Amino acid sequence: MGVRVKIYQGSPPDGVHGRFGIVVSKFNQSITTRLLEGAVDTLREQGVAEERIEIAWVPGAFEIPTVAERFAASGRFSAVICLGAVIRGETTHDQHINRAVSNAIAEIGVHYGIPVLFGILTCNTLEQAIARSGGAATSGKDGAQVVVGNKGIDCALAALEMVALMEQLRPWAEGRSLGRPQA
Repeated sequence: MGVRVKIYQGSPPDGVHGRFGIVVSKFNQSITTRLLEGAVDTLREQGVAEERIEIAWVPGAFEIPTVAERFAASGRFSAVICLGAVIRGETTHDQHINRAVSNAIAEIGVHYGIPVLFGILTCNTLEQAIARSGGAATSGKDGAQVVVGNKGIDCALAALEMVALMEQLRPWAEGRSLGRPQA
């Protein structure tokens, strides 16, 4: 009984098409600038022309979903990358920001049918944020694991992969009233 399973998987084709919107927070700018540089450099290295990358700076992480929604609603973008850094303080303010922003970003992607990537660092310390934006390594959750990387790079790669996957699934969405990215 040979059942054939159809597998859909995004891998960027040669010559990336589409336009990429990036929304980045000015708050914690020493961190978010590094996330942005990682994302833009990665998109360029993967073949996205500079004129197909648009960046909007917003005051803080809380404002990211408002502009991400505007980008997604425009139908001009294949993906929207959201970059920010919320670092725990002395109150629970960070928890409220993180919850609101993460829920809104997820809803935008589902509503408009395009990848909207969550590149908001939600760290306990400045050192953790530095490590996750391409800086010096810190210990992971269990203390033994070393964490270093750049969430901007991760989001750009995920955006490219998701754009390729969504292209494979595009015929399913024909006739639906979704914002359609234009090449």
